[in-house]
Amino acid sequence: MGEKSEKARKAYDNRDFLHSKDGRLIRIISEYSYPESHLNKHNIKNTIIFFGSARIKPKEVVTNEMNELKAAIYSSDKENKAEKELQLEKLYLQLSMSEYYEDAYELAKMIALWSNTLPKPKQFYISTGGGGGIMEAANRGAFDAGSSTIGFNISLPYEQEPNKYITPDLNFEFHYFFMRKFWLVYPAHALIVFPGGFGTLDELTEILTLRQTRKMHRPRLILLYSREYWEKIVNFDYLIEFGMIDKDSYDLFEYANTPEEAFGIIKKELSKSDNIK
Repeated sequence: MGEKSEKARKAYDNRDFLHSKDGRLIRIISEYSYPESHLNKHNIKNTIIFFGSARIKPKEVVTNEMNELKAAIYSSDKENKAEKELQLEKLYLQLSMSEYYEDAYELAKMIALWSNTLPKPKQFYISTGGGGGIMEAANRGAFDAGSSTIGFNISLPYEQEPNKYITPDLNFEFHYFFMRKFWLVYPAHALIVFPGGFGTLDELTEILTLRQTRKMHRPRLILLYSREYWEKIVNFDYLIEFGMIDKDSYDLFEYANTPEEAFGIIKKELSKSDNIK
C-alpha cells in the first residue's frame, strides 16, 4: 500500500480558493458580516457620517508648505522661480479650502461632546471613509472629544491611507466599493457632505437617489456643508428647469454654512426619539 494522502484543506481555510474568482461571493459576504459583527461587539448602532475630499489639508500644513516654497522662490533662478510661483498660487487656493478642514473638525467635536452626554445605547459615533482631508478632520474632532471614532477605509492605489485618529478596533478596510458604501450609510442617522470631488459626488448622488426612490426607510438627514460650494458644483435649479428632477427634490437635503448652524440642525433632527435605535 502507498503512503497516506494528505488531508484536503477545508474550503474556508483554503486561501487560494477564497482569493479566486469562484470565492468572490464569500469575500463579499465577509465584507458584510464582519463589520456587522464588530460593530455589534462594540454596541455601536448609530453613526453620523462625514463625506468630503481627502485632498483638503489642515491650515498649518498648507501654511508650512507655503513658507518653504516662498523661501525656495527667493533663492531660485528665473526659470525655476516661475514654476514655483505657479505652485504657490495653487497653495493659496488650497489654503482657502483649509477652512473646511477646520470646520469639519469643529463640527465633529461638537457632535461627539454632545453625544457623550446621551445614554450609551443612544450615542452617535462619528464615522468616515477613513482617509485624510475631511475624513481625518472629522475623526480627529471626535478623537479629541474623547469619543470612539470609525473609519471605513478602502484599498486604493493612492490617497487612501487610514488616518491616525480612528479607534484601532474600529478601523475597517474594504475591497468592494459597494459594501463600503453600505456600511457608510446603513447605520448613519445623518450624512454630512463637505466639499469634495468625484468620490464625494458619487456618494452624494447615490444617497440622494436612494432618498428620492424611497429605498431608505429610516429618515436620514442629508446636510450639504457650504451652500456656496454646492450650488456651484451642482445646479439643482437647472435640473428642475429641464424637468430632470422635481422641485420637491430640495426637501431631500439641507444646507449649512458654519459648524454652529450644522450642529443646530443635526441636534434638532437627531433628538427626535423615533430617530434613535
